[in-house]
Amino acid sequence: MKAHLLPLLLLLLILKILSFRPITAVDFVFNGFDSSNLLFYGNASIESKILSLTNDSSFSIGRVLYPSKIPTRSTNSSNLLPFSTSFIFSIARIKNVLPGHGLVFIFAPHTGIEGTSSAQHLGLFNRTNDGDPNNHVFGVEFDLFDNPEFRDINANHVGIDVNSLTSIFAQPAGYWPDQNDGSFQNLTLNDGVNYQVWVDYSGSHLSVTMAPAGVNRPRKVLINVTLDLSQVFSDEMYVGFCGATGRLVERHRILAWSFSNSNFSLSESLITSNLPSFVPPQDPVSRSKGFIAGITMGIIILTGGGIGITLFLIKRKRRKAREREAMEEWELEYWPHRINYQAIYEATKGFSEENVIGIGGNGKVYKGEMGGVEVAVKRFRHETEEGMKEFLAEVSSLGRLKHRNLVGLRGWCKKEKGSLILVYDYMENGSVDKRVFDCEESLVLSWEDRVRVLKDVAHGVLYLHEGWEARVLHRDIKASNVLLDKEMNGRLGDFGLARMHDHGEIASTTRVVGTVGYMAPEVIRTGRASAQTDVFGFGILVLEVVCGRRPVEDGKPLLIDWVLGFMERGESVCAVDKRLREKGSELDDEEVERILHLGLLCVYPDPSLRPTMRQVVKVLEPGIDMEESEDGFDMYLHEKLNSMSMSSYYRDGSSHGKHPTFEEISSSMSLSWSDIISDGR
Repeated sequence: MKAHLLPLLLLLLILKILSFRPITAVDFVFNGFDSSNLLFYGNASIESKILSLTNDSSFSIGRVLYPSKIPTRSTNSSNLLPFSTSFIFSIARIKNVLPGHGLVFIFAPHTGIEGTSSAQHLGLFNRTNDGDPNNHVFGVEFDLFDNPEFRDINANHVGIDVNSLTSIFAQPAGYWPDQNDGSFQNLTLNDGVNYQVWVDYSGSHLSVTMAPAGVNRPRKVLINVTLDLSQVFSDEMYVGFCGATGRLVERHRILAWSFSNSNFSLSESLITSNLPSFVPPQDPVSRSKGFIAGITMGIIILTGGGIGITLFLIKRKRRKAREREAMEEWELEYWPHRINYQAIYEATKGFSEENVIGIGGNGKVYKGEMGGVEVAVKRFRHETEEGMKEFLAEVSSLGRLKHRNLVGLRGWCKKEKGSLILVYDYMENGSVDKRVFDCEESLVLSWEDRVRVLKDVAHGVLYLHEGWEARVLHRDIKASNVLLDKEMNGRLGDFGLARMHDHGEIASTTRVVGTVGYMAPEVIRTGRASAQTDVFGFGILVLEVVCGRRPVEDGKPLLIDWVLGFMERGESVCAVDKRLREKGSELDDEEVERILHLGLLCVYPDPSLRPTMRQVVKVLEPGIDMEESEDGFDMYLHEKLNSMSMSSYYRDGSSHGKHPTFEEISSSMSLSWSDIISDGR
């Protein structure tokens, strides 16, 4: 070979080697950040060229992404491109505040933080979309909270997340050093130390390694797993970080970052020395001249403290005795149901946000466990006048009522400084509202379940009206207040607006209370509630459960008018929730019409013409024997029904053609109206 051709051949060889580098390669190194390099969302910010995902506030979310999408597949193949990334992070707890919750290195298909929550969801997902295969999200989490919901292995771990916060693989945070005996060294993720992480993916195999910044990359990896991401990655993905705090707070920082899908040695370009330290200062052991004096003072304080504690315990014992003597009359009456605050505190893990299962107008509801039994704990925000009224209403009514179709009240607690707490039986299957309107298709209540729940609620309301020593008016019957136990039995709960009075008396209150869409016309006009206003609320419940529509929806006719429209056209069965027919449920059209007509009867504007709950139960369960009514009343009511057209009544007396009378409506039922009213009023 001629010598003068050798340089040309070498040049051609170099060009050939470079040609193997994918044209879609993305390489970058950040040894410090500025706002022009990245996309910022939530509380993410730059401080002295250091990326801070969260701030010092509770329930903070931050997300930072590289501004351009990263190709995940080569241009002429469906095979996934490999990638290698390395970053240095620091998680530091805030002084005197418990830590939480962690950060995640992520691949995501889109920008923004929509659909994410703080606390245990790490700013990655939320309660509703966690686990959805359509998320197309891959992440490596550095998690500081042991959450049973996601089957976490401990409160200090590294996990691999694919579309879910339930990691497919996880290991305690740490590394195997190359020197000494090479035994595993645990690392505390939130001690403020700067840690370097290496994440390598070959297209089918993933490895994760970590070590304190400045330490050479360990030869033995922390996580080594075969992983196919072909169904997770889109052709192009955004890459970056997210983090979150909850009630527990800490700072999540990224100090440096490299990424490449062509050069796996690019991580060596990261600067790992002379980095700022975020390790919280330790309280130094005193070596001053006052050390001995301090020891002496400590002994004096301990001695004085012992005396003080003894006096405090004696004083508290006497105060408790005085409180028992001065306890309010209602507290004495319900004393056997009082529960110690500490027991409730421990049952809810200190009223942890992770235990919240519902939020109402006056406070939150927590899941807890007492004596091996799951309970629901309702904590009122503070002792306002309205909060106290609702608290007393629930204790005084539900506390003494016992029925299989009412949510059981286990006890209550009135702590000093106005903390009001109620403890109920836990309802495993949530509310009817959630299972009709806000759930996946597979969880939507079937027709049989809906009918059974309506029967259960009817029995519960009948017990309130007639089955106890006093008449109890619930005043807030609606789908969100009907809960489902383990066997899917319906139970009526939330007695915060309930009032009771002796049988034969009229309720004294004239204050308008209730929920828009469920309140009877006479309540809105006069504020006065009665058993018939509860019947109206039950009628609305019937219509929304059967039709799968809320009483009031923006831009749509009122539920009552909507159902009446079908009835006028002789198409009552078309009002039933269309999802039931789509799921292939076999519906009995006669039963559907009977129950829809019952709902319309219950919401009749004239309260004197609504059925009683005893009559409602008779319609729903015609086989149950009821006591006979007073003679002559059935004929009176029968004549009143024949004299009015329901549709025209609802439309303020204006006539829109021929509308069915109540006699015509009830003739379509398996029972005649005369049969129904013969069971008493």
